[in-house]
Parts: sequence; C-alpha cells; structure tokens
Amino acid sequence: MSIPAILISTIFVNNYVLARFLGICPFLGVSNKMETSAGMGVAVTFVVTLSSIITYFIQKGILDVLGLQYLQTIVFILVIAALVQFVELVLKKISPTLYNAMGVYLPLITTNCVVLGVAILNIQEGYNLIQTIFNALGSSIGFTLALLLIAGIREKLELADVPEVLKGFPIALITAGLMSIAFLGFGGLV
Repeated sequence: MSIPAILISTIFVNNYVLARFLGICPFLGVSNKMETSAGMGVAVTFVVTLSSIITYFIQKGILDVLGLQYLQTIVFILVIAALVQFVELVLKKISPTLYNAMGVYLPLITTNCVVLGVAILNIQEGYNLIQTIFNALGSSIGFTLALLLIAGIREKLELADVPEVLKGFPIALITAGLMSIAFLGFGGLV
C-alpha cells in the first residue's frame, strides 16, 4: 500500500475511533474541551509513533527470529507501558512546563487501546518500517481529528438547548454515532 493511501485510510476511511472503535474511552472521556483534546492528541501521536517503531523492531528482530510470536501482545503492552513511563520521566526533567501541561494525559495513554491496536495491526498488515511509521502517524492524526471534532461539537452543545434527558454523556454518544456514520462517506477514497 502506498504512503498516501495509508494516510488517507487511517485518517478518514479506517479511522481508529470512528470506524474501528478503538480508543473510545479517551474519545468520550477527554473530549469535553478543545484544549484537553489537543493535549491528548499530541501525546498519543508521539507515543503511537515511537511505540510502533520500537515494536516493529522487537517483532522483526526478536519475536519472529525466536518463534515467539505468541508473546506479541504481552511484549507490546510492556513496551508501551515502559515507553509512557520513560516519556513522562524525560518530560519531567527536560521540560517541566510541558510535563505539567501533558502530565494528566500521559498515564492515560498506557491504557489507550489505539496505541496497542496500531502496533499489532502494523504487524498483521505486513507493513515495512516506512509504512509502519506512516500508519502510526496517520492513525494518530485520525485519532486527534476525531477528538477535536467531538470536542468542538460538545463545546457548542453546552450552549445549545438540549433536552434534559440527553444532556452530557447521552448526547455525546449520539454525536459519536452520527460522526461515525458521516465518516462512512469517506469509504470510497481508498
């Protein structure tokens, strides 16, 4: 698959949140405000891309060579958890301001299934290293796009006259469903 096709596919057609339904917890939990959504999107982009590269080398250099493919999920989870801890420590030392701005979102990334899903799907799709990197970037951009879209809508809904029974989480679920249906329109792009 070509790089532009991978990017279009992961951002729009096979968006990890709106088409594959991965990452729903942060999608609904962190999307109340644009600022928090943007912070989560940046943090997820960094971790997804770096973890995809590391897990690619672990899969190709260790698991495949030793015939330990059955340990893939466990190893990938450990890599992601260690990477998030490493990123948190580095940010705390190098840039306390950035750490304070993103500190809340970093631990949440460990349990974000988009990170693990991208790493596993990179291997299942048989992507090479360059395709893995662009798949990780595209999926992160798609995740961030979905977060920002729903955050913008939810901010507007706070000002709207929504029936009492639909306020809060129910209208967010309806909005997410409608967004998912809208993204089906991108199906013919790739």
